[in-house]
Amino acid sequence: GPDQWHKNYPIAKGRHQSPIEINNKEVHYDSSLLPWFASYDPGAAKTILNNGKTCRVVFDDSFDRSVLRGGPLPGVYRLRQLHFHWGSSDDHGSEHVVNGVRYAGELHLLHWNPKYSNYLDAVRRTDGIAVLAIFLQVGKTPKPEMKRILEEINAIKTKGKEAPFRNFDPSILFPKSHDYWTYHGSFTTPPCEECITWIVLREPIIVSSDQMAKLRSLSKNAENEPDLPLVDNWRPTQPRYFRMVSASF
Repeated sequence: GPDQWHKNYPIAKGRHQSPIEINNKEVHYDSSLLPWFASYDPGAAKTILNNGKTCRVVFDDSFDRSVLRGGPLPGVYRLRQLHFHWGSSDDHGSEHVVNGVRYAGELHLLHWNPKYSNYLDAVRRTDGIAVLAIFLQVGKTPKPEMKRILEEINAIKTKGKEAPFRNFDPSILFPKSHDYWTYHGSFTTPPCEECITWIVLREPIIVSSDQMAKLRSLSKNAENEPDLPLVDNWRPTQPRYFRMVSASF
């Protein structure tokens, strides 16, 4: 489990690890933070897959088709994939925690900095990756846009399954408010490289209990293996150390 990762990946014990708890008392409002903008080309969506760890949607990132810019970012970042983290029940599942609150899930949209020659090169750089994180909160009026992803879950029930996923603009998943917290951190899965500018949105999107159950219906094993539900794929919070968490609001 996560507490053993550092044995194979020493950086997992580094001082810029993610996720963290975001606590209002320790957050610093930064008036110089700009609004962020995403312009995503629906034609860039390619496939949806179950890799045994999460449900992931993959995008064409061979040129600046779908990009994130502004906010704390020094330039344009290309969308590569999005994926989810969730719990075994609705009362936990998010990776970041806000003022002691853990949400039912967390959506990550992963982008890389094309000033580097490719994605693998970007992962080795402190400004290589930008992740937009959106909390999933269980409520009465779920966001209808989540349907599109969840409709495909049956096609990728088991590990290694992949299905075409065309014509999808992930910006339909954004909450109304674009207020965000930002800090420098890491991947939340091994090897936990410390290359990520995190943009964590303050406002969650609403999902239904049924929608969360749909994610939990995935299996972390392949088709010919015993069915093991894919749940609790979140990493516990890591020490913040001396890092500044800035807020745009």
